[in-house]
Amino acid sequence: MNEDNITKQESVEKSFAKGLNFFKLFWIFFIGCFAGVIVETIWCVYKNGVLESRTALVFSPLNPVYGFGAVLITLCFVRVSIKKKATIFFGCMFIGGVFEYLCSLFQEMAFGTVSWSYSSDVLGIFERTSLLYCVFWGVLGLLWVGYIYPKLSNLIERIPNKVGVNLTYFLVAMITIDMAVSSYAVYRQSERRQGVPARNEIHEFFDNRFNDDVLKAIYPNMTPVR
Repeated sequence: MNEDNITKQESVEKSFAKGLNFFKLFWIFFIGCFAGVIVETIWCVYKNGVLESRTALVFSPLNPVYGFGAVLITLCFVRVSIKKKATIFFGCMFIGGVFEYLCSLFQEMAFGTVSWSYSSDVLGIFERTSLLYCVFWGVLGLLWVGYIYPKLSNLIERIPNKVGVNLTYFLVAMITIDMAVSSYAVYRQSERRQGVPARNEIHEFFDNRFNDDVLKAIYPNMTPVR
């Protein structure tokens, strides 16, 4: 083994994001959150001819649904040989469909709203997911395992350790705060729909800062079901 190979191997071994550790998975989550918004926005323009918000957070252009989906597919399938295309495709179809269904169910149970429905889709499955989008998950899984993840993993591991660790913790804190504020803003809106008045200064802040018009602009497809 020559000196260049030894240096390269040592660099990989010292990477803060080697393998599937917390740091690697967080960056997969973060990139998935952002990339999902971009892809869905483009799809919306293509399908509906309109440009509208596809984020799930009030402060940043991120959608954790895609981030968690990317992590889930990574954990389940990146160690599966790309030669097993049928296993990856149908596995991602199933997991993607179940994941989408559970996300919709959780949103309805927690906030009394839904952001998508396939009730008028002949390929819809219990209104919360669709066979067509399950196929999309399968295709995405093949692309992810065979092409995207290997290159992305290599790029993440090239981030300098100190920068990578510090930036990861910073982004974790920011996204956690964003998710907490976003969740409470939507929860407080559900209370307003039920006629629950503001009981303290925090409620008043959310009622003013994240009123119905603001949330409508952020979540144009979010519809109350109760």
